[in-house]
Amino acid sequence: LVLDPSLQLLSRKQRKLIRQNPGILHSVSSGLQTAIKECKWQSRTRRWNCPTSQGPNIFGKIVNRGCRETAFIFAITSAGVTHSVARSCSEGSIESCTCDYRRRGPGGPDWHWGGCSDNIDFGRLFGREFVDSSEKGRDLRFLMNLHNNEAGRMTVFSEMRQECKCHGMSGSCTVRTCWMRLPTFRAVGDVLKDRFDGASRVIYGNKGSNRASRVELHHLEPENPAHKPPSPHDLVYFEKSPNFCTYSGKTGTAGTAGRFCNSSSPGLDGCELLCCGRGYRTRTQRVTERCNCTFHWCCHVSCLNCTNMQVLHECL
Repeated sequence: LVLDPSLQLLSRKQRKLIRQNPGILHSVSSGLQTAIKECKWQSRTRRWNCPTSQGPNIFGKIVNRGCRETAFIFAITSAGVTHSVARSCSEGSIESCTCDYRRRGPGGPDWHWGGCSDNIDFGRLFGREFVDSSEKGRDLRFLMNLHNNEAGRMTVFSEMRQECKCHGMSGSCTVRTCWMRLPTFRAVGDVLKDRFDGASRVIYGNKGSNRASRVELHHLEPENPAHKPPSPHDLVYFEKSPNFCTYSGKTGTAGTAGRFCNSSSPGLDGCELLCCGRGYRTRTQRVTERCNCTFHWCCHVSCLNCTNMQVLHECL
């Protein structure tokens, strides 16, 4: 869908949702593109750096596994769709939704609700209908993917903040009008990255055969009985991750050979960890950048070209 924003890759239900909401296909595609960029940014210093490829399976074989990287992919793409749709509603680019006008009237002693709140409820509802409809079955992978999809949407919702505008004589703030604003997607990515690091390993739970609760029979339980059950905000996984150190056609991992590393860092971006102990080569390259830029009235910017030698460390 990101590579070819047409309806060919969508299910029948997804195509129906697109037709019912004119203008929303561009928003969905934009949200997925934003999610992919954020995925790459958040994992840029790790062995798994959210690699993508041209083709229908943009994230590759990793999405068929049950590891924490898969959990992150599902959560951040679901969040991307919800975030983009909610923002597009308030911008007026989707015919079937507008700003969230339910917050109206008194709010506090010196402020009141007004303005154009981002329509997070429409974004979450559409995201649930659109994204979750591609999941089939009732197995552990199905439950994991649905849980992580919802965790992504919940993160966008929980990170929303109140924004206000002042009213009064000569800029004084005697009264404020306030509305709810979506977080930046970087803030969403930061939270999901933390939840990726603290993801819960789960198993398939079964509450018995009581017909009255058949919908809730199958659920996720922590693999370790001593751990508390995962909350709706937590990311969950059930399978150990590949080491991502070397190329593997079976798991679809590219390995870390050729990746640039930080020789002075003891962290995940350091050459020891990122290169998996194989060592690294060091080379220098000449880099030319614009520098000492000056703005001339009106309206021109002139810059010099500065050349520096840059030392690069590359995993073997």
